[in-house]
Amino acid sequence: MPHFVLDCSQTVIESQCPESIMQLVYKTAESTGLFYPADIKVRINPFELYMVGNSKENFIHIFANIMEGRTTEQKANLSRQIVLELKAMFPEIPIISINIRDFEKATYCN
Repeated sequence: MPHFVLDCSQTVIESQCPESIMQLVYKTAESTGLFYPADIKVRINPFELYMVGNSKENFIHIFANIMEGRTTEQKANLSRQIVLELKAMFPEIPIISINIRDFEKATYCN
């Protein structure tokens, strides 16, 4: 825990090395001090078939699933930092977004 799953257009991983993208997200999450480094997991799901509005704009969206207990401010900072870093890596991509969901300790099983 946490899990960062990047959904993106296929061209994203064709323009940058997927390992570099995952490392960027990993290091940014680690830099917040909210997680144990060994617990951070990052995955990428590239899509060839998708629509954004009524077009085929490139996109990155991160689904961040973290254990409950962080403040809204901490989660907002995490979101901002990851999006800022990805925008620096991909200035040409118009849509870079993230949402953070909390896992409940009572229902999470590992």
